[in-house]
Amino acid sequence: MKDYLLKALCFEGQIRAYAVNATNTVAEAQRRHDSWNTSTAALGRAMVGTVMLGAMNKGEDVITVRIQGNGPAGAIIVGSNGRGDVKGYIQNPKVSLPLNEKGKIDVRGAVGTAGSFSVTKDLGLKEPFSGQVPIVSGELGEDFTYYLANSEQVPSAVGLSVLIDTDDTVKAAGGFVIQVMPGATEETITEIEKRIADMPFVSRLIEQGESPETILNRLLGDENVNFLTETPVQFKCDCSSEKIESALISVGKEEIQAMIDEDHGAEAVCHFCANKYQFSEDELKELLKEAN
Repeated sequence: MKDYLLKALCFEGQIRAYAVNATNTVAEAQRRHDSWNTSTAALGRAMVGTVMLGAMNKGEDVITVRIQGNGPAGAIIVGSNGRGDVKGYIQNPKVSLPLNEKGKIDVRGAVGTAGSFSVTKDLGLKEPFSGQVPIVSGELGEDFTYYLANSEQVPSAVGLSVLIDTDDTVKAAGGFVIQVMPGATEETITEIEKRIADMPFVSRLIEQGESPETILNRLLGDENVNFLTETPVQFKCDCSSEKIESALISVGKEEIQAMIDEDHGAEAVCHFCANKYQFSEDELKELLKEAN
């Protein structure tokens, strides 16, 4: 099944909803970072949540989610836009913890229960918008929920789910966001809360062949959902030789000279996609001229 995100308006405008299948996208991140099961689940949940946050903005707008917890996974940084492009980085991809007390992958143990959850939005204005809240759970679904309610003042329910196979590869990944609009009735909210409580894990539903359409119908009821837009979702990094060259120039002429004298060249690796960029001694000398 292809990866895509659905946006819907439900209960005659009382509810805004998103659902996404991001299985191939998270699998590509796992492959690039060669991550172990707990790290993959943590990074995958962050990517699923961020791609849905990105869908709330215009196509060219870029958002970056930074999760800095006190767990062994370290920092998680994910970037996305309104076109469904998403990239992700986890500081320690080699975390594999015992299952938690519910027999599930211990994402909270990897992320930690203290730290910061921040979102930066580049909306093409002079200054980007930035909001930050403390980590309240470490499971990440609750943390995205807390951010939306407290930083953006939108009552929301966020479900994020990644199913990992025994060889650490990704079997399924997806999620949903349900947002309460002004004027929503208590009756509508109560019905949705009950449906969410009875909802199986999204990744299990995707593994069984369910789509974002059927997931939203489960959550909200077929008769209440008005699908608006469908957006393809994919792992996509915007790194390039030009950007890496600019980054090398920014480190300063002393550092570039040391690369020339000691290594006679340089290799730079993108944190997000693990692409490698090679620079010869002559190329470094040209960058040194620019740095001077």
